[in-house]
Amino acid sequence: MRTKESLWGFFASDPQLSFNEGGEARLFAWIGQEQFERNPDGSFTQGETKFYPFKMFRRSAEHAYEKFARGDNFVASGHVQKFSYEKNGETVSGEEFIATHIGPDAARTSYAVDRGRSRSQQVKRVPIEAPHPTLPQQPSSRPMTL
Repeated sequence: MRTKESLWGFFASDPQLSFNEGGEARLFAWIGQEQFERNPDGSFTQGETKFYPFKMFRRSAEHAYEKFARGDNFVASGHVQKFSYEKNGETVSGEEFIATHIGPDAARTSYAVDRGRSRSQQVKRVPIEAPHPTLPQQPSSRPMTL
């Protein structure tokens, strides 16, 4: 099983798309994460929102640029990368998230999935032979609308 770090948040700025000399796409945006603390009575208190730099590259960057805008909630996988540079004689350091995959946050966003042809338009339906008797024998026929 391949796994990666994940991150949830919202786009705090409009995503910016640029291309390097080799023509590879780079998406940059500031993302925000709301912070909450659980109180002894079980309720939550909202803390200060934290902001981080967010990057994607190549075709994934182009897809994300087409699909997301400022204010959109998302879930992404990738990795955290530390950075540091000199600015006005001082060292600036921090962390940024380099995403390889991104999608809408189903817990906070309503969206529809376009699967192309509807299931009723598919040419042939064949049962799937499951390796274990508890697994479903056919794909679910219910439409996915979140």
